[in-house]
Amino acid sequence: MFGKTDYTPFLCGEESFGTGSDHIREKDGLWAVLSWMSILMKANEDTPAGEPLVGVKDIVTKHWAKYGRHFYCRYDYEAVDSDAANQVMELVRNEFVNGDVTSVLDDDSGIKLTSASEFAYTDPVDGSQTSNQGLILNFEYPNGDPSRVVFRLSGTGSAGATIRMYLERFERDESKHGESAPQALKSLAERALSLVKMEEMTGREGPTVIT
Repeated sequence: MFGKTDYTPFLCGEESFGTGSDHIREKDGLWAVLSWMSILMKANEDTPAGEPLVGVKDIVTKHWAKYGRHFYCRYDYEAVDSDAANQVMELVRNEFVNGDVTSVLDDDSGIKLTSASEFAYTDPVDGSQTSNQGLILNFEYPNGDPSRVVFRLSGTGSAGATIRMYLERFERDESKHGESAPQALKSLAERALSLVKMEEMTGREGPTVIT
């Protein structure tokens, strides 16, 4: 319910293919499969019998050609010393979120840091506020395409902490839409990791896992 109106199923931005409901737990994969089946059914409704069917690849590449592609990737640094992990987050907060990003020097990548913020959320239903949900660094590529990197910290217990770095980049050049996400985001990752001094502060030369 929102504003006394029932919007079930409710469109949202979660992993469950942009849909939400309250009748199936752990529904993300199920919703994704059903949603793609619906899309494929619609895309093939006028396909003559015996002709090749429109596939998922056909749909997404056509979409990217028209609107551009967003690449997404996540770097996880697991079991990092808790003090070191907190120092990384405080560096991002103090030097970029609360600091002056215009003083950050450019490097050979040409990827420019344009702004920084700390994500907080105000629930539109009950007005409750959730803060400290991620430190966001916004970048711009030499061609003007935007990108961003989000740092989140979890599990700051006796076994260490996990630093998660989320990467997102918009690419309008159709010739680059076929790249793998880790490769397309490699230079952005290197730029962000250099700014936050990840290796220097944690001793980690690379992430535990890239997804």
